[in-house]
Amino acid sequence: MVVYLAASLTKALQPALDSFAAHNNMLIQRESGATLEHARKITDLGRVPDVLALADVEVFPQLLMPSHVGWYAEFARNRMIIGYTDQSRQAAEIDSTNWTRILAEEGVEVGRPDPSTAPAGYRTLLMLQLAETYYRSPGLARRILANAPAKNMRPNAAELAALLQTGELDYVFDYESVAAAYGFHALHLPAAIDLGDPARAREYQRARVRVKGKGNDSATFVGSPIVYALSVPKAALHGAAGDRLAAFLVSADGRAMMRAAHVDALDHAVFAGEGVPAAVRDAAQR
Repeated sequence: MVVYLAASLTKALQPALDSFAAHNNMLIQRESGATLEHARKITDLGRVPDVLALADVEVFPQLLMPSHVGWYAEFARNRMIIGYTDQSRQAAEIDSTNWTRILAEEGVEVGRPDPSTAPAGYRTLLMLQLAETYYRSPGLARRILANAPAKNMRPNAAELAALLQTGELDYVFDYESVAAAYGFHALHLPAAIDLGDPARAREYQRARVRVKGKGNDSATFVGSPIVYALSVPKAALHGAAGDRLAAFLVSADGRAMMRAAHVDALDHAVFAGEGVPAAVRDAAQR
């Protein structure tokens, strides 16, 4: 089987995928990368996985339906945090009251995912836009992004984590689950800006950013709660096996494994679209 995974899910889903592979006598080839890059592999290159798990649910209806997938399942949430290590500049000082100052100070290296490929990248921009209003600090995003230039951007969470581990970066904007998976400290942000509270969906919508894509393309992203989703593409080579894996991931056992790996799995998956396999829908209710 071939599984495309958002980079922020790679380490977190490894135990679940290993367990499924062992119990079903299967070999799972995992391709970890940025969510939008995975979508482009399907739409532009015609490369089709058996299961697709992405960091932004909106990619499915906006880019992949109805040509490539008929349905998707929302299965987990996340929230934006600031990751750092003991070696980060002012690591002993930073907290929820001063991070806006420290990340803008001269000499501090801040990393962020590339917004043209990774949802965490454009969500960083959305979060900073919300922060300007929350902290009543015009220009806050510009001041912090001055310490997060293009050289400090990477296409996915794994590459960004490596730079933080080696000390090339002091702080990174990323997901809570990524910090937990790599053992980083996580500075939690107010719920009003971290994109992690479904009850604040309307507040998050006040932020929007336009991101340049390939060539002359661009896309506008509107703030919304962070939701992960998965699907089995229509043209999957091993579609039946893909359905079984999807069913396992949304089952009680799959949810337990994800939670043990610091993924905020939903109590029950939420489905959209047509043709959801009965076995997948049934597994989500157990």
